[in-house]
Amino acid sequence: MSSQPPAISRQPSANGQMSESPIADSQPPISRARSRKDITLRVLAVLFSIGITIVIIGARDSIGKYAVYGYPGVLLISMLGNATLILPAPSWAIVFAVGGALSPFWVGVWAGVGSAIGEMTGYLAGFGGSAVVENRARYHRLEVLMNKYGAWLIFALAAIPNPIFDVGGILAGTLKMPWWKFLGAAAAGKTVRFILLAIVGASVFGG
Repeated sequence: MSSQPPAISRQPSANGQMSESPIADSQPPISRARSRKDITLRVLAVLFSIGITIVIIGARDSIGKYAVYGYPGVLLISMLGNATLILPAPSWAIVFAVGGALSPFWVGVWAGVGSAIGEMTGYLAGFGGSAVVENRARYHRLEVLMNKYGAWLIFALAAIPNPIFDVGGILAGTLKMPWWKFLGAAAAGKTVRFILLAIVGASVFGG
């Protein structure tokens, strides 16, 4: 296979004649390799987000049965319930109910960790560039806050019940926040929220 000939630059010389010289490749091999790696990672992120969403849509009607397996069941329900970008499963209801049968503290911890893992689909959608945000004004307001507060904004959005956490997760991925920082902040915030929810559940359903 023949390689592509280098580009030629034509410039006038001192005697007025045109001289030709090859133009160096403006993109070094390392940069091209990094670009291919970034594209591959983005494609994989998009495929993962789409795949997990399809799985959740198919299983959302029977997801509640895993609660009988205790804390691992709570983690699984919370993870799956927050992994879809389209039709979220009501994992909070399971946490509320199980809080009366198990330790509210540990229910909140397992649910918070599972929920944060599930929210990685939104982060990956933003990282992969596949997310579509309808409310652009809200997105841009969050972008300003994200650039200012970073992971603290993710923690606040996770700790306080609100309908815009998915947008925050997408934005964190778009801005290339380190995945471990997003996951840690989301887990911490959601753990606080789910512990409180489980305590309320324990007061309602507990003995």
